[in-house]
Amino acid sequence: MKPESQPCVYILASGYNGSVYVGVTSDLFARIVQHREGTFDGHTKKYGIKRLVYVETYDDMETAIAREKQLKRHRRDWKRNLIERDNLAWNDLAVGLGLEPLTAAPGGAVGPGTRPG
Repeated sequence: MKPESQPCVYILASGYNGSVYVGVTSDLFARIVQHREGTFDGHTKKYGIKRLVYVETYDDMETAIAREKQLKRHRRDWKRNLIERDNLAWNDLAVGLGLEPLTAAPGGAVGPGTRPG
């Protein structure tokens, strides 16, 4: 069952300590599905960034957008520390939303939080 929509900032990663992407949405479930299906061309599709590793929720979209801009200004090390504060192994948090666990691409490495498929 799809969770109720709420404004949030999220961070996706290509894998454990991999490439990251910071985004904002009012429908996290639908947005993660879009990223996983490669609906949009761009950074996440090009680099296979699909694993949800961090989420912050907000009461309104304006606050979420301001936080997204703040997070994007930080360096990679700061973002890594933010992720690891609550998700040390970079587990795929989308599983908690009801999505299937990600599997490694053929010949790809499977990192923490990813089940081989």
